[in-house]
Amino acid sequence: MQQHHSTADEHAVIDIQVSKVDLLLDVDQKPELGQGILLSFQHVFAMFGATILVPLILGIPVSVALFASGLGTLIYQVATKFKVPVYLGSSFAYITAMATAIEALGGDISAAQTGVFFVGLIYVVIAGLVSVVGTTWIDKLLPPIVIGPMIIVIGLGLAGSAVTNAGFVADANWRNILVALVTFLIAAFINTSGRGFIKIIPFLFAIVGGYILAALLGLVDFKPVAEAAWFELPHFYLPFKTGLFDSYQFNFGPEMLAILPIAVVTIAEHIGDHTVLGQITGRNYLKNPGLKRTLIGDGVATAVSAFIGGPANTTYGENTGVIGMTRVASVSVIRNAALIAIIFSFFGKFTALISTIPNAVLGGMSILLYGVIASNGLKVLIERRVDFSQVRNLIIASAMLVLGLGGGVLDLGALTLSGTALSAIVGVVLNLVLPASSKSGE
Repeated sequence: MQQHHSTADEHAVIDIQVSKVDLLLDVDQKPELGQGILLSFQHVFAMFGATILVPLILGIPVSVALFASGLGTLIYQVATKFKVPVYLGSSFAYITAMATAIEALGGDISAAQTGVFFVGLIYVVIAGLVSVVGTTWIDKLLPPIVIGPMIIVIGLGLAGSAVTNAGFVADANWRNILVALVTFLIAAFINTSGRGFIKIIPFLFAIVGGYILAALLGLVDFKPVAEAAWFELPHFYLPFKTGLFDSYQFNFGPEMLAILPIAVVTIAEHIGDHTVLGQITGRNYLKNPGLKRTLIGDGVATAVSAFIGGPANTTYGENTGVIGMTRVASVSVIRNAALIAIIFSFFGKFTALISTIPNAVLGGMSILLYGVIASNGLKVLIERRVDFSQVRNLIIASAMLVLGLGGGVLDLGALTLSGTALSAIVGVVLNLVLPASSKSGE
């Protein structure tokens, strides 16, 4: 363990392992088979809504995105030696750039897929650089005063979508709000008052309960289920011609090049997401198995997804939130969730059924999940005893929170920084340039 300095703002070590976390199942532990399957289904439900939304927006087959998320998660697990309970799903960061590339070419996905494929390779190149220069720079760039607000921004940055899905908007439909509230309350009461195994699958019960209520209130459209086939191959797109799937060609035009700079943003988010998970589980994944391996896992998963016609992959906050609420960090649970996702991608009716889960159900659940992530940011600041009587700490946290949660955007032409990435970069820069200061008011 590295030594801590005397003042809170000088804590340059993110040794998350020193934090004692009471987990029901640790990373390397496995639940019983039946319990494990239910726990894995809980993770599938948690990621499903966001994972299929990206391909729906881009016009990519949902089955391919689902298959890619499961396969990508397995690739990540192998790369990280099965030491990190991360689930990879469709990334929202690339939606605009991919949509622009597809539209510019009249619906041709070649530039979009090529760009995302090379983004994955950029991750691998950065991982190689990390293996050369090490990870000590992470400690200097990301002390608790930067990490805490970053985690808060990651959680609350998603709050808008959760609130909208839950129906808390102008001219709200009371049925949506009721479903969201019931879903939220089921998860909350089971998590606080449940006993035994029931206590660790609150979201599974919440989704089922919310779904039944939504169906009774007429909020579920079962037509997609009736129209879907029982079994069908995912509609892959490959960069070469086959007699079975559609094809595209690698395209190195300006539309493709415009996608590459986004890798800077998602790598920053990658570090932040792993820091959140480390805080929740009491481990430092950036040190063990190391940032090099997590980047390789994420990068290769993204490249493979793009190769078969899917979207970019990224670590999912929804699944991190599930781990935080259930205190089950078992990698085997995540691995089995990935296998379930792959199986689902071949069964049209199952995929269609899960896709009928109303936004209100997902919103009620997300209010809790995203809030848990943000609360862990507060936990970092409290446990590390960050001294907010020091002006520099106030300035760093204030700037990060306002820019991250206020919708700040910095357009640099080929690269646009916003949300978590902008907040993180501002926090890192301020931490490096602001001198140690006296206490507030002195």
